[in-house]
This record gives sequence, C-alpha cells and structure tokens, in this order.
Amino acid sequence: MSVNQSTTTGATADGVEPAWKRVADEQMRRGAFSRTLPVWGAAVVILMIMPLVFPSAVAVTIMNQMGISIVFALSYNMLLGQGGMLSFGHAVYFGLGGFLSVHVMNSVEYDGWWLPLPLLPLVGGLFGLAFAIPIGGFSTRRAGTVFAMISLGVGELVAACSIIFVAFFGGEEGVSGDRTMGPPVFGFEFLSEVEVYYLTAGVVLVAALFMYLFSRTPAGRMANAVRDNEERAEFVGYSQRYVRFVSFCASGFFAGMAGGLFAINYEILTEENLNLVTSGWVLLMAFIGGVGFFVGPIVGAIVLTLLQTVLSNHTELWQLYVGILFVLTVMYAPRGLTGLVAMHGPALRSGRLGPLVAAYGVALVPLVAFLAGAILLLEMGNVANQSVVGESEAHVFGLSLDVSTAPPWLVAAVLAVGGAYALARLAPRLRDAFGRATGAAGGAP
Repeated sequence: MSVNQSTTTGATADGVEPAWKRVADEQMRRGAFSRTLPVWGAAVVILMIMPLVFPSAVAVTIMNQMGISIVFALSYNMLLGQGGMLSFGHAVYFGLGGFLSVHVMNSVEYDGWWLPLPLLPLVGGLFGLAFAIPIGGFSTRRAGTVFAMISLGVGELVAACSIIFVAFFGGEEGVSGDRTMGPPVFGFEFLSEVEVYYLTAGVVLVAALFMYLFSRTPAGRMANAVRDNEERAEFVGYSQRYVRFVSFCASGFFAGMAGGLFAINYEILTEENLNLVTSGWVLLMAFIGGVGFFVGPIVGAIVLTLLQTVLSNHTELWQLYVGILFVLTVMYAPRGLTGLVAMHGPALRSGRLGPLVAAYGVALVPLVAFLAGAILLLEMGNVANQSVVGESEAHVFGLSLDVSTAPPWLVAAVLAVGGAYALARLAPRLRDAFGRATGAAGGAP
C-alpha cells in the first residue's frame, strides 16, 4: 500500500488504523453527541411540564399513548430507516413483550414475585429480544422483498398462534393484569395516570437515548452502509447479514419495551396488539414522520396518535384521512413531514426564508378553502350514504348541514374546486420562490 493510499484510508501498511485517526474519530463522535445535549435537555424539560400544561385525565392518557407509539416507531425505524428492512410483522415483538409483561404482572400479584413496575418494560424488551434472535437468524439472510415477505409470514403465524395457544395469549379475550399490585417505588403505587405518565416519559427518554446512541455506533453506521449499498459493505469486510441481524435484534428489544409500556398503561393485551394492523400502523408512523431522520418517527407517532385519539372523536372517516395523508406523503413528500421541514434548512441558513414564507402565506387561503370543501364533501357524502328517513344532517366544523338540499353541496364544491384551481395557478410561483430560496443557499445565482 502506498503512502497516498494509507493517508486516504486512514490505515497503515499492516492494516492497523493509526492512533491519531482513532482519536480524531472518537473526538468527532463525542462532539456530535455533545451538540445534541441541549436537545435532550429540552426534551427532559418538556416531558416534565407536559402534565402541568395539559392536566386533564384525557390529555395525560393521550400523552401516555404517544410515549408508547414513540418507542415503537423508533424501534421500527431501526429496521426501515437505518437498515433498509421493510417489515410487515414488527408488531410481533411489541405484542409478545406486552403479553409476557402482563403475565409477569399477574405473577407479582398472585405468586408473590418481587419486581418493581419500572422494570417491567425491560422484561418485555428481553422477551422481544428472545424472539428476535431466532427469527432474525433466518429472516436477515436476505433483504428487500424476501425479508418483507418473511416478516409478513411470521406476523401472520404469530397472530394465528394467539388464537390457538389460549394459555399464554388468552384467546379472543386477551390477558389482563393489575399494575398497582407491585411493590411501591419511592412511595408511588402508580394508581393515577400522572404517575404512569412520568414512568412512561422516563422509559421513553432512556429508550430514545439508547436508540440514538446505537445509531452513532459502528454497528449503526454500518447498517446505513448496508442499506445504501450492501455489495460495497461486503467489499470492505462487513457481513451484510450480521449487520442486519444486529439491527434486527436491537429493534426487537426496543419494540418489546414498547409492549411492556403498553401493558403498564392499559393492563390488557389482545390479539390486536400483534397482528398485521398494528404492524401497518407503526409503518405509517415511521413513514409519515420521515424514516430518514431520527426524529421522524417521533413526529409521525405524535401526529398519528392525535389523529387516532382526537380526530376519531369527531368523524367516522378518520381512517380515510390517515390513508389520504399516507398516499400524499408517498407521492409528494417521500422523506416524510420531517423531510419537508428539513428542506427549508438551506433557506433558513441563507436568510432567505422570509420571501418563501410570504409565498406560502398567499397560498394558505386557497389551501384552507380546498381542504374545507373536500372535507365537507366527504362528510356529507358519508351521512348521505348512511342516512335514514328523517336523519339527513351532517355536523361539520360546528355546522349542521342538511345533505338532502343542494346549497351545502354547491358551497362545498365551489370551495374544493376553487381552492384546487387557485393552488394550481400558484404552484409555479411557489416552486420559483422555493428554488430561489434554496438555490441561493446552495450557491446558485
């Protein structure tokens, strides 16, 4: 190996990495993490004050569900976002970790086991890891479509077993427990939702921190390399199967932790917690939020949880809106909601975000008009399709609209068509404003 080659690769002629290179890499990794310390500090403060800002029991319950979804979505991102493994059976490890956690919870109550409740997510994580090891042993041999089909088959197999093995899964009724029967922890018996919230928040923070640190390790970096070019990763001496296996096992562990949190919060697990629907839901959270970013699944988990809990109280079509959001994300924002925000980073750094915001402000009115019209048409159509004689009123945006008369339909159609037409006319101006803002940041004139 020549001197130039040694300098380029950072290794000496005998293949040993020089000390200066190891020190520089270590300092770079430490510097990268130290730059994120303010973000983690802000996260701690936000999690601490959330129950004070939103003190109602309903809000605390929704925040607990968000915490569970965040850990679950981040664990899935270790597969899809970091390792490039599309899984349709990730709920298996979530559900199995949750089921074992409920059984341990019952053993604490009836068999006298001593286990503080904050350790229950760790038990669920270890059980998820125990199943991820053998399943990952054969499923990570291949990536792409083969891996996706294997994960689908494993998911359906475990979902079928949940009906067959009643002793463990409880059949169609599931398995329930009581979290308050464990030993008190610093005087807390976790009787209230607020106590459960702070337990959930602590587990979320620790799990997210460890998943972030994993993404900075050589194993996490090589998972990115295998995702981008597995042949080149093999060429430099890394086994693509082993790298995928490590990421798969880590993902199963954290998914099991999320299942343990679910058991603590809801005190019941059923077949729905490990079937294809739950696996598809976590895929939506990760993809809509943005699989290419660590915070992407966090954003997706928060948005999807709000849609599921809040929007479902106001409309029967909330699942349709989630599906539309997913389709629009795939078509126009494949990097997710976080990617949309990140696209404006160059404009912000160059100080040219102002004109772009002004252009967005102009498009806001037709956008609101289009969305209002489209929602009115969908909601009135749903009422008209299901209405019986004498019941033809649709309640949308605080209004009571008689779907048997023409005016509401005409107003909704005008809003939808007019808004869509105005947006189409404004689209070239928006593209031009975005190009000027980001192009100038990239060095274009």
